[in-house]
Amino acid sequence: MFKKDPFQIITFQSYGSDTHFYLRGRALEDESINLEDKGWFKLLVNTYKRFESDEIKNVDINLKLPNGTILKTKTDNKGYFKCEKQLEGLGALANNEGWLPIVASFSDVNLKRNITNNNVFPAEILIPCEESEFGVISDIDDTILHTGVVSLFKWRVIFNTAFKGAFSRIPFEGAAKFYHKLHRGKSGQNANPLFYVSHSPWNLYRYLKYFLKTNDFPKGPILLRSVNGVFHKKSQDEKPQKQNEIMHILEAYPNLNFILIGDCGEYDADIYMEVSESYPNRIMAIYLRIVNHKKKMLRIKALFENYKTTPALLVESSDQAIIHARERGFIK
Repeated sequence: MFKKDPFQIITFQSYGSDTHFYLRGRALEDESINLEDKGWFKLLVNTYKRFESDEIKNVDINLKLPNGTILKTKTDNKGYFKCEKQLEGLGALANNEGWLPIVASFSDVNLKRNITNNNVFPAEILIPCEESEFGVISDIDDTILHTGVVSLFKWRVIFNTAFKGAFSRIPFEGAAKFYHKLHRGKSGQNANPLFYVSHSPWNLYRYLKYFLKTNDFPKGPILLRSVNGVFHKKSQDEKPQKQNEIMHILEAYPNLNFILIGDCGEYDADIYMEVSESYPNRIMAIYLRIVNHKKKMLRIKALFENYKTTPALLVESSDQAIIHARERGFIK
């Protein structure tokens, strides 16, 4: 008889403010994925486990704050949960970098399955300090991590995800340096918030979190999409999930302006231009990394040919972005 996998909660680094709590996560069976596994077979097995995840549907989750307050939420039929509430005094519970620690747990300790980690799952949300000069919203794929989104049939995406561990993936040169400069701002002493928003599915959350940490990128909320979005047919007026998440961030911090960073490979340019139009004077600059695809680059250059709403720069290297950001007074 096969042994049943224990239950676990995976919490996604999220964000909030002194009065706004927003945390996402997912309840799954623990497939025992080791992010440091090496060898093509183990990596392939891990990839299979990520996408063949066994979600835990319709279970109650407790979220305990440092002051003892317990918030209640429930997973949906894909195992995801989202807790968004208006509260008071959250900023006072955060550490010096603005991270508010939370403990997630299954409400029912008598579930008919073992629960890993003694039913204690750490979580955190970022609460930017009031002195923040600006925020940064960045894509991940082909912006800081080479994935091959523009390759034929996206075969490089499949190969890199299936056969390369997060520890072996190489970021674009100078990207982490640029992001740290933005994080520290013009004074060099700030803690401007960074948000990583990607079209990658939530199944890759731990993989991408490990990549960002291993390569010394500033810590920030990582916001992905539900994998069922691949087969979801959008209505004509429906915005892409990535765009909705960016708009949610802008609305969460109405007094904070933002820098948007992406690439020319897919639709970052279209999304960022529309966001800039929808939130006048809120977007300080747009940086788009150039990709090796002639047709896509011709399209992007045509888009920006007469664009005047927001300063936009197509960059081949992080050094070009650093020079521009310094000239604009964003960084030291």
